[in-house]
Amino acid sequence: MHHDSTSPSRSKALPSKRVRELIRQGAELALGAPPEWLEQAYAETLATNPIFAVDPALAESSRHNTRAMVFHWAAANMRNPGAPVAPNLGPDALDLARDLVRRGVSDFALRTFRVGQDLAFRRWMQIAFGLTADHDELREMLDVTARSIAEYVDATIEGLSARMKAERDELTRGTHAERREVIALLIDGAPIPTRDASWRLGYELEGTHRAAVVWSAAAETDLADIEAVAVAIARDAGASRRLVVAASAASAWVWVPARGDFEPLALRAALRAKPGMRVALGSLGRGVDGFRRSHLDALTAQRTVARLGMREPLVTYDMIRLVDLVTQDVDAADTFIAHTLGKLATASADLRVSLRAYLEEGCNASLAAARLGTHRNTLLRRLARAEDLLPRPLDGHRTHVAVALEILAWRVARTIP
Repeated sequence: MHHDSTSPSRSKALPSKRVRELIRQGAELALGAPPEWLEQAYAETLATNPIFAVDPALAESSRHNTRAMVFHWAAANMRNPGAPVAPNLGPDALDLARDLVRRGVSDFALRTFRVGQDLAFRRWMQIAFGLTADHDELREMLDVTARSIAEYVDATIEGLSARMKAERDELTRGTHAERREVIALLIDGAPIPTRDASWRLGYELEGTHRAAVVWSAAAETDLADIEAVAVAIARDAGASRRLVVAASAASAWVWVPARGDFEPLALRAALRAKPGMRVALGSLGRGVDGFRRSHLDALTAQRTVARLGMREPLVTYDMIRLVDLVTQDVDAADTFIAHTLGKLATASADLRVSLRAYLEEGCNASLAAARLGTHRNTLLRRLARAEDLLPRPLDGHRTHVAVALEILAWRVARTIP
């Protein structure tokens, strides 16, 4: 439900005392609305712009902003029912504007606010009809609040557009902009001289690299946390230098000189100390091609995390290479899992974990039991129950079962070992 854009100062006089009280009651209910309401608004917002769906950092930024938009309007109407509401230009909204600019996204992406506006008003109507059955009160209440919501969204979009312009101007100046420009050229495969690119980046492109994407799923991100994680990556790689470029307000691209071996001890410790921080590591690469390939692998790993809703704080491309390949079509992957695993797909996780370990250990029950830290006889009982739940015999279908179990293993919530 869209309305002509008008500034809050042009709103009509405050509504009647009775309607102001109804609005106050409705705002109180909105502040305590079920989480599903916000999740639906968030989901519909993502559906209108695919860039939100494939970028975890941007998706989290959008999620926090959706919540902030609703709460800002409702809180204002708790304090002063029916009065004009100032635009929401708080930290969540400004972070979203900054993230969009750093992704090269235009102001047109702000149209997703209109989706939230439509859904919010539909929910608001449900609240209003639950507060009064008087037609005149309903008419006045809905007229005032429809105009209020429309003006609020208009003013917020206008403010964020101005912020995006300022952010865009800032990014076109200085070292950060220059580094982003050079990296964009390298990723696109432009024929830029390697020595010149290295000098402009302050990072040697000859040699071996490992790239990473570091981002936060927390509501508020301290850039020092991102830097601490980048330092840990360099430490584990045995590198004395690193290249870190901000990708958004809550994420960064990282490159470090690397050797073949990489044991993420410092990185795991850093992630345990910084709840909400996530890392996707690319494969090892050499020279400019390796710099590019490792970065693209890290981005692919990050997007796979977003697509499957993984909660693993540390993911490497090598770990999820197969899962990425077979889950490009999520619906098809779901069908494959159901067809392959049958009742085992929804059975006890212990059964799936046991069967997966057994298959990964070459169907050696002793090795699988040792890996899981359980008695061999216990494992054999679990394997028997797991096979009974499969729709077809395990023999002759081991590869399909192993792939289905691998997908499911990455979909469940994990903690750092």
